[in-house]
Amino acid sequence: MNRQTQAAVLLLIGVALLHGALTDLYLRYVKEGLRPLLLAAGTLLVVTALATAWYEWRRARREERGTGTGDGDGTGDGDGDGTRGHAHRESRVSWLLVLPLFALVLVAPPALGSYSATHTGTALQQPYGYAELPAGDPVPIGLVDYAGRAFYGHGRSLEGRSVRLTGFVAVTPSGTPYLVRMALNCCAADAQPVKIGLTGNIPPVLQPNAWLEVTGRYTARRTRDPVNDGPIPFLRVTAARPVPTPRDPYDETWNN
Repeated sequence: MNRQTQAAVLLLIGVALLHGALTDLYLRYVKEGLRPLLLAAGTLLVVTALATAWYEWRRARREERGTGTGDGDGTGDGDGDGTRGHAHRESRVSWLLVLPLFALVLVAPPALGSYSATHTGTALQQPYGYAELPAGDPVPIGLVDYAGRAFYGHGRSLEGRSVRLTGFVAVTPSGTPYLVRMALNCCAADAQPVKIGLTGNIPPVLQPNAWLEVTGRYTARRTRDPVNDGPIPFLRVTAARPVPTPRDPYDETWNN
């Protein structure tokens, strides 16, 4: 690539980063806290691209003026080897580099769903402690938070309380329904599922990847994930309703 092409590609990358960071598209790739870094990186790339294009424009203008004041031997202010003004055409194949950028802007990939959840073991980790649940039932609580309280806290902080969770549906080959959130450390590449089993008043038809808001109570029932033998607590469902995919489909609870 020549520098004009490099500047164009840099500009497109920067615009794509800014587009993702200024909308919710970036949440399909990285955690919410990285938004300022994406904005800074996108801005830096755009500024670099514009500076490169300006520098090349100024250099071309200087060369044109130098050629116009040459001594008439056809070489301008060249180096005397007769190669002045000989241009090499850049391969158009290099422009294929911009295709992934258009895909990034125009096609929003879905968040990781039930396929990843059923083929990856639960990543439930023991928390350092449990904050006191606010008053009022049902109390909204993160799925990862509920799973930790139910298994490692033995449900002590959940006794007598009604909770409301949101997650997507995954169904095991044996037919066990799970409510799942993909827990995020940094980006979607390291996302891992945290699963809770559903029992009680479960909807008769469960569509994998469908998002549900589930109200229920703690139950001591638990099982082991067949993928990695990790712990999976259960929730006794009293009510469930479908909900749209949330703005941020990933759970960052264990980063807070």
